[in-house]
Amino acid sequence: MKFNKIVIAIFCVLLLTNVAFAQNTKRSETTVEQEYLSTIEDVIITELAMADDRDNKQVALQYIEMAIEGGNTSPDILAALDSLAGEGIFSQVRMNGRLENNYPDIRKSACDLLGKVKTPESKETLMKIAIADNEPMVATAAIRSLGEVGLNKQDDVIDAISWTHKKFAALNPSSSLAWEVLIAFEKLESIVDEKGPMIQTISQIAVNNRYVTPVRTKALSLLKTMTGRGSTNDTKKVDAK
Repeated sequence: MKFNKIVIAIFCVLLLTNVAFAQNTKRSETTVEQEYLSTIEDVIITELAMADDRDNKQVALQYIEMAIEGGNTSPDILAALDSLAGEGIFSQVRMNGRLENNYPDIRKSACDLLGKVKTPESKETLMKIAIADNEPMVATAAIRSLGEVGLNKQDDVIDAISWTHKKFAALNPSSSLAWEVLIAFEKLESIVDEKGPMIQTISQIAVNNRYVTPVRTKALSLLKTMTGRGSTNDTKKVDAK
């Protein structure tokens, strides 16, 4: 039934495309073909992303990755990514009280792809996921992609990353997440208005013994770069622990 819906949608698009082609014979064949393929791609991705089962959503992500690599970042594709990133968080399907669509791997992959779409919309989605998701691997992917997107309006991204780190540091410390926090801060430093909160978060990572030594060492190195007050003795203390 799900695939029948996709076939029907594709058939409708084919009819519409053929009519448009007949009415616009003066347009170049290359342009018409590109629009045709892009429209078909968007329809398939939207149908797969909205399907109930995880497998179709995984296929949607594969199509989206190919579309982005081919330069297609249409509103439909971005909407599909936004939906997949919030699957089980902002859109929930429950049966007998049990969450049926909790797919952390889908959300994580969607966050990774959002990092390749450097728009304010992708930034907003990634911030929401970083703050709301309780799965470390999803929040980690969101933070990594926020660093890749490279936008930080009035330090909104820095605040979101700092808040996310604080949440996980208290409940479920993750060295991988802390590492991506440091890398993201490093990439965003040049566009930060107020560095205080960022430096405070880095300091917390540097002294948290629940993180592996390379993470704490990286934090100390970053503090030295940002404040000029790091010391060799500090690094030795971390190495010795």
